[in-house]
Amino acid sequence: MHHGAKPSTFRNADYLRKHPTIAEEILWQRLRNNQIEGVRFRRQHPFDKYVPDFYAHSISLVIEIDGSIHEEKSVQFSDADREQNLKLFGLYLLRYTNEEVCNSEDDVVEDIRLTVIELKKMKNAK
Repeated sequence: MHHGAKPSTFRNADYLRKHPTIAEEILWQRLRNNQIEGVRFRRQHPFDKYVPDFYAHSISLVIEIDGSIHEEKSVQFSDADREQNLKLFGLYLLRYTNEEVCNSEDDVVEDIRLTVIELKKMKNAK
């Protein structure tokens, strides 16, 4: 489930859990306690050398919430590399901006819900 995450990755995840952004906190209130289609989400979950914002192991879903720093070219390159590497593990990724979560929370949650339903169907079809 952690795919070889190092102790430093676990420490980073712990720090990030204790210091969420406003958007992460808003979305966590909607994801926690299996509220979306009964799927358990973890926040700031160590995975290999990464710490995805939210991770649902049962359906291999990662959700990332991007702040304004992600608009910088160097960070976009890093994000693309990260996304490609996570997909190599068979993970499906959803990305939202802080603004989307804060200003359109219900739309984001509905998009996640529809994705969860689709991923559960795909998993059950295997």
